[in-house]
Amino acid sequence: MASEPLLLITGLLLAISVAATRASNRFGVPALILFMAVGMLAGSDGPGGIVFTDAALAQLIGVVALVYILFSGGLDTDWKIIKPVLTEGLILANVGVLVSTLIAAIGAHFILGFDWPLALLLGAIISSTDAAAVFNVMRSRGIHLKHRLEPLIELESGSNDPIAVFLTIGLTQLLMNPESSLLTLIPLFIIQMVLGTAGGYACGRIMIWIINRIRLQQEGLYVVLTMALTLLTYGFTAIIGGNGFLAVYLAGIMLGNANIVHKRSILRFHDGIAWLCQIAMFLVLGLLVFPSQLPAIAGQGLAMALWLVFVARPISVIIAIGWWRCSLSQLLVIAWAGLRGAVPIVLATFPLLAGVPDAPLLFNLVFFIVLISVLLQGISIRWVARRLGVMTTQAESVDSHLFVPEVSGASQILEAYIPPDSELVGKSLIDADLPRGLLVVQIQRDEGYIIPNGNTVFAPHDRLVLLVAPTALPAVTRLCASCSLQPLSPFQIGAQGQVESRTVAQAETRNKSTEM
Repeated sequence: MASEPLLLITGLLLAISVAATRASNRFGVPALILFMAVGMLAGSDGPGGIVFTDAALAQLIGVVALVYILFSGGLDTDWKIIKPVLTEGLILANVGVLVSTLIAAIGAHFILGFDWPLALLLGAIISSTDAAAVFNVMRSRGIHLKHRLEPLIELESGSNDPIAVFLTIGLTQLLMNPESSLLTLIPLFIIQMVLGTAGGYACGRIMIWIINRIRLQQEGLYVVLTMALTLLTYGFTAIIGGNGFLAVYLAGIMLGNANIVHKRSILRFHDGIAWLCQIAMFLVLGLLVFPSQLPAIAGQGLAMALWLVFVARPISVIIAIGWWRCSLSQLLVIAWAGLRGAVPIVLATFPLLAGVPDAPLLFNLVFFIVLISVLLQGISIRWVARRLGVMTTQAESVDSHLFVPEVSGASQILEAYIPPDSELVGKSLIDADLPRGLLVVQIQRDEGYIIPNGNTVFAPHDRLVLLVAPTALPAVTRLCASCSLQPLSPFQIGAQGQVESRTVAQAETRNKSTEM
């Protein structure tokens, strides 16, 4: 195909997918289903007639997309929120997947008549919840849950892919080499998890150091840099034998919770990249499937989907975190929020490419199971959460990990002077480690004014205009004492964000008069 029609079709499919999000918000259908439907309609069985059978390319696109989706999910994850549920989330992500694999395999063996190796492979493929699906449904539909359930669900969905990928690849190898033992997977799994964790931590620290030290002149290059570093993190960790998906998720968490240059731009860019990856991944997987083959396995797929949703998932949640101090209704909503998405479909391409017998049947079954899961659970999650009494009308108030104070009636603007002997002299804004909730709006230096960024270095006799959230006032007071800052002229912010006692321009005029 010539490049012009290909670009035209690609742009058209992306535009239709973006427009489909409006229908998703209006009718309550998860956007991911609509993305996949667009791909199916454009495919060889649909009116689009695009013939696409390259499972290897679909797998590559899926892996790259998942890397950026997980990294973006890590960037958006506030460590202060997930820390209280870290233990429960990791246990649910790993023990839950193992238990779900076993129970799903039991269903595949007795309901579908699969032999045990093939049943275990199907169970592993559909065992993990999907980060893209969970992030998309929870955030786009404004679903907020009580009792720290929301961060627990998102932590699980972002961290359970590594074990599912490991089990799928390991079981695929066992099917192709029957003389191998299942026990050989245990030490390999431990090595992958340990190296994945170490690789993610090390690469995350290196990312922070590079971004804050490289001093690029163009802001847009920082987002290109983070894209490159994300791929390097995945590739390096995978090459040394670790789990690359776990590494990029951990690196994203570290970067998102660090004080870095152009942080807001980086987070906004990667949010857009994550949306693009979700759309591309579901479009390609929709193109890869042949809808005409689905009716033949509809009965089997529906039976397995119901077994997974109503039996395997709830039991795995109860076994994994039933000891946690939470009610049955909380456990049930965690189970119901375990949406399957593109990850199981991407995993189904591994046995397809490896030449596993009955791999095409597995792929179609997984595709059908994902459709049922996203439709059934994605559409009803709000209703289920409300009926179980764990729904809240708004997210819990937390201190944003963006380090930007919320302007409200209790916020204050402060002027501060840096004397020559201050500890801040010679430090950049990033290195100063300023309190969370404090924003340096402007710096007056000599006869000029600076709108600072993370690379701006404090100099003697600088006068700062600070925007301070109420929660940061005690820390700012301590900072003034330890760094010889001299706070001047506090004044209030109005309800709509306007300065009631004095505008910033008036503050600048006062600074000028002080210099005279």
